[in-house]
Amino acid sequence: MEAEPGYTVGCGVEVPVVRDGEVWAVGAVILDRAGRAAFAQRRSGGRRLFPDCWDVVGGHVEPGEGLLDALAREVREETGWRLRHVRRFLGTATWTGDDGAGLRHEADYLVEVEGDLDRPALEWSKHSGYGWFGPDDLERLKENRAPGEYLIHDLIARAVRGPGLGGG
Repeated sequence: MEAEPGYTVGCGVEVPVVRDGEVWAVGAVILDRAGRAAFAQRRSGGRRLFPDCWDVVGGHVEPGEGLLDALAREVREETGWRLRHVRRFLGTATWTGDDGAGLRHEADYLVEVEGDLDRPALEWSKHSGYGWFGPDDLERLKENRAPGEYLIHDLIARAVRGPGLGGG
């Protein structure tokens, strides 16, 4: 896999170890320039996994690909933006989707990107819209999700309410 060049990683940012046989995904919480709202995109209604739900930028890690290189690739593919800086590790989630593909591990990061934040180049075949979510908009992230399935809501809430957003 060719690495996406040019991103830096903040001091102390954790990168989990991927073990053989594990399926991994990565997620990027992208803040606006003021650091007050996070980007999310709505998955198309025809998607098998989490249809018509809000999601962060990200996706599956390809065989032989590092987690942060996968993160850079997914940011580029899903938005047209370029990963500039991995600011903070937000944690790991383990979940099973409703698509029959089994257990997944997901590493999520707070990141900075380069590009026109007003004009993401969405993959319109996979996403039907996007939005910026600040502390007052978080409830919308629960749309079309069952109680207890609030991973994206909770992840973005930690990022936009969390301490140390300016550091990294």
